[in-house]
Amino acid sequence: MRPVPTEQLRHYVVASTSDTVTPVEVYTGAELATLPRSGPADVLTAVERGRRAQTAWAATDLADRKAIFARFHGLLLAHREELADLVQAETGKARRDAFEEIAEPVLVTSYYLRRAGALLRPRRRAGAMPLAVRATELRVPHGVVGVIAPWNYPLALSMADAIPALFAGNAVVLKPDSQTALSPLLAVDLMHRAGLPEHLIQVVLGDGPVIGAAVVDSTDFVAFTGSTRTGIEVAARAAERLIGCSLELGGKNPMIVLDDAPLDRAAAIAARGAFANAGQLCLSMERIYVPEPTFDAFAKRLVAVTENLRLGAGYDYGFDVGSLVSAAQLKRVSEHVDDARAKGARVLSGGRPRPDLGPYFYEPTVLAEVNPDMLCHTEETFGPVVSLYPYRTLDEAVLLANQSAFGLNASVLGDARRAAAVAPRLRAGTVNVNDAVNSAYGSTDAPMGGMRASGLGRRHGAEGLLKYTEAQTVAVQRIPVLGVPRWLPFRVYARVLVGALKALRRLRIR
Repeated sequence: MRPVPTEQLRHYVVASTSDTVTPVEVYTGAELATLPRSGPADVLTAVERGRRAQTAWAATDLADRKAIFARFHGLLLAHREELADLVQAETGKARRDAFEEIAEPVLVTSYYLRRAGALLRPRRRAGAMPLAVRATELRVPHGVVGVIAPWNYPLALSMADAIPALFAGNAVVLKPDSQTALSPLLAVDLMHRAGLPEHLIQVVLGDGPVIGAAVVDSTDFVAFTGSTRTGIEVAARAAERLIGCSLELGGKNPMIVLDDAPLDRAAAIAARGAFANAGQLCLSMERIYVPEPTFDAFAKRLVAVTENLRLGAGYDYGFDVGSLVSAAQLKRVSEHVDDARAKGARVLSGGRPRPDLGPYFYEPTVLAEVNPDMLCHTEETFGPVVSLYPYRTLDEAVLLANQSAFGLNASVLGDARRAAAVAPRLRAGTVNVNDAVNSAYGSTDAPMGGMRASGLGRRHGAEGLLKYTEAQTVAVQRIPVLGVPRWLPFRVYARVLVGALKALRRLRIR
């Protein structure tokens, strides 16, 4: 692993306290860096600075903003190995998962470099009276956007929100998780190297209930990624101030294997969908529904694929699955599996921690005969654990897949035409056909987000940029035809107006 540029990155944290946070290398527990801890007053300082900087930024020509992000795009690629080292060190994930994480800000930047101009340009709208009134829709930035990012994809999810917010003309106050602050800080450093003006993106660090609450209470729009429980609290606080928020929350994602799915390929897709990032992905597959006649054959193949996964720690591509991020995650995963085992579930593969590999490793685990009394049946495990369920009919499979409070991601495997016909029946914000995660998430022109308890709003696509703006209508009355002339009785005016409305209807003009 390359040396961490601690002093260089500390500069971007707004902090006036003497307290510190110390992210550790997950594989070993060794201290990675000492970073300043922010207080609520520091959040207010960051917001005030951001407001001053944002005024000039919003007035900056979009072409000049895009030039900065074009340079940032190049710097992300040039520093990809350094970023991957930091992502691995602070999260414990395998190198291949770290590489996929770096791809997200690269793809998002590239997409908005192409599309921001068309999405943000003024749009002519039909005026109240043809020729007499000209109406234009403008997209104006909110002001200062608060971005609260999680620990599982610290670089990808902080930048997926910060990049479009900045493109739209906002300033950003970013609160990453304290354990996983280094990779977002390096990305912020690269933004400044690319020419982003000072104070347009600032970082605050500290405990979520303290610092996160201050971010929600002081910014003009909030983008939050995290648990459903915390997301509800964020939404309530935002509602009290009548500001908007975007929430990507938890998932208990289902996969349906159709009766015509090639089982070897289906097992490979399922294993990747369940165990990527050690299952610490809100889009991960945690429930797989398989036709009764092929259940045993599929289970056998999934177990074989699972047991061939290489589990371990290393800063190269020698491993398929890395570590959990913390003792708390290890405890949660262990509790879910132990609870299922104690209540009668069969452990087909895995099912135990691996302290011989590192403090927080847990084997990829496949369960069968899981029932509603078990924690892992309905609660999000957020670890390398997947449960298999047999079904008799496709209608039953769809019903079971939709029996969840969540609705983030889903998957259908089988003949592409049949599977695509099933997809709209699933209550999930994204549905992957013959894939688990990447096809939908990687389609940056398409919106990504959750239904029901999985959140509000979308990232990616047009919505991922426009949510960071307000729609403003500017209407110019070019000919003074609206309003009642003083000399005209209102009764006569009303008859004339009704006649005009009928004429407009006949002309099919709205």
